[in-house]
Amino acid sequence: MPTIFSDTVNFVDPASPDYGGPCLVIGEIAQAHDGSLGFAHAFIDAIAEAGAGAVKFQTHIAAAESTPGEPWRVKFSTQDESRYAYWKRMEFTEPQWLELKNHADTRGLLFFSSPFSLEAVELLLRVGVRAWKIASGEVGRSATFERMASSGLPMYLSTGMSPLEEIDGAVEMIRSHGLPLVLFQCTTAYPCPPEKVGLNLIPFFRERYRCAVGLSDHSGTIYPSLAAATLGISALEVHVTLSREMFGPDVPASVTTGELREIVAGLRFIEAMKAHPVDKDSMAAELKPVRALFTRSIVARVDLPAGTVLTADHLAFKKPGTGIPEKNVQRVLHRKLTRTVAANTMILEEYLE
Repeated sequence: MPTIFSDTVNFVDPASPDYGGPCLVIGEIAQAHDGSLGFAHAFIDAIAEAGAGAVKFQTHIAAAESTPGEPWRVKFSTQDESRYAYWKRMEFTEPQWLELKNHADTRGLLFFSSPFSLEAVELLLRVGVRAWKIASGEVGRSATFERMASSGLPMYLSTGMSPLEEIDGAVEMIRSHGLPLVLFQCTTAYPCPPEKVGLNLIPFFRERYRCAVGLSDHSGTIYPSLAAATLGISALEVHVTLSREMFGPDVPASVTTGELREIVAGLRFIEAMKAHPVDKDSMAAELKPVRALFTRSIVARVDLPAGTVLTADHLAFKKPGTGIPEKNVQRVLHRKLTRTVAANTMILEEYLE
């Protein structure tokens, strides 16, 4: 299995569905920084502290991707007169992007960003992005997509707004460049209700495209992430907020950094369970000493003198199970004691004639 980034972040040949490595958890900041470089740095630290393996931004260059007349999808900001003005306010300069990338490096995070124009692709290549995360709305944009593929970097492909025909074409193009591929099940709904998460598509995509698969979740909860982990995903992307009281359109679809920590811990727990199948007989043998604390032995119900021929009225069954087991009572009945046995004392085989 080729290693692209590090010993713990592996990518498989796109022709193989078998990944085998730990799930890469990507904390998606998107526009949650609200144009504040300081907030962007704070997100990097918080995502690293939560145990994620990567941080992802979005790189918007207003003049390259939008026109002043671009309509709002949802008019959430009174600060910005237009969607174009919002994109403009969200921009970071190239030195600032480099600063963020270097910060991610120092925290041991892979640095991703989704570009939304050719200019953004070139900027990120200069900054040193480690892989491409392709937003579902960008899959059909051939020039930008082709430029990303020509860079030779691994591709993380979201499928949220794409029909199967478009996904087929995107996968074919990525494979023509021989690039590692992780395909995300993604539903473009913010927040995404459980009925539309689409966990069934994870094994479907794995089988159809024979590649590593993942989930890009927008439910704002930890549940789809943990459910997807049981299906053996290779990567998980979740939107992150520092607090549910923060401003921004993505907050309802985001998990808090505390919840991100729970997701990471849950994923690792699930991976450990899946990696260690249990043999029932071996487990029973291992637990034999513990079992004795829960089972019962045959004991004297009352003081019994030597020579007593044992009947059911003489016997009781009490913990621990380190003597003659309760189930073997028929081996004890009607046998004679060779010694006196006090009440609540185990009747052992050597006490019997």
